[in-house]
Amino acid sequence: MTTATAHAKEATVEDALLRSIRIPPRPSLLVDLQAELAEDDPSPRRIARIIGNDVGMSGALLKLANSPFFGAARKAKSVEQAINFLGLNQCAALLTGLLARQAIDGGGGDLNQFWDTSARRAESLVFIARRLRIAPSDIAHTFGLFCDIGVPLLMDRFADYGDTLALAGSDMGRSFTEVEDARHSTNHTAIGCLLARNWGLSPDVSWAILHHHDYAVLDDDATDDAIRSLVAASVLAERGIARYHGNRDSLEWEKGGEPACRHLGLDAGEAEDLLEELHDTFHIDH
Repeated sequence: MTTATAHAKEATVEDALLRSIRIPPRPSLLVDLQAELAEDDPSPRRIARIIGNDVGMSGALLKLANSPFFGAARKAKSVEQAINFLGLNQCAALLTGLLARQAIDGGGGDLNQFWDTSARRAESLVFIARRLRIAPSDIAHTFGLFCDIGVPLLMDRFADYGDTLALAGSDMGRSFTEVEDARHSTNHTAIGCLLARNWGLSPDVSWAILHHHDYAVLDDDATDDAIRSLVAASVLAERGIARYHGNRDSLEWEKGGEPACRHLGLDAGEAEDLLEELHDTFHIDH
């Protein structure tokens, strides 16, 4: 078999595998929202009307907008007020996360812990992005929510994927995605990147999702700095979340902590101070 033939066969197998994984289509509400945001002068009133067509989404968005995390001095009483208080892009980021949960979980509640962790990661990344001025809040928030979005999709596709997660989380010699690739010929970062692209999310978000376990990219000058900064921030965020849950040891921190801090320009003491501040915010917003 020639090299070209082997590559073609491999690509065909990968295509068939991807077709067997259920990637939720972009919700129509998100299509309408993105179309309005793409206008030269997007209207908060029109966006509020788009969101208002879904009563459940409107209520969930208001609840999030009024949560302690955003620290608004006033409580929004309508979607339009929430948009005016938080800004168009931040509201769009919140709504996109809500739509992802609806599309993947369907409100069944089986993935509550996954979504809670995703929300915690999103808040952590917003905190780090603001403190270090490395990314807009809405980009950091969306990346945090969608970072591991491929996990529930692969759980649905492979009965033994839970075993894969356990193995990947304890393998010091290989990267997380190398373990997944060896067992399933794909991984959650590739699937998450595919969903993000299909949903029209920012290219920075989709590429950061793809690379968030690829710590070599942190020292790769050929990769856009915005993407590397998001990946580096995600390493710090995961470290902070692990500590909050009482896990002082973190394999991913051992693998990626040093290059992440180096890219962000943090020494060991500065990283510790930032993690302590992050830990304090966890107690404030929950």
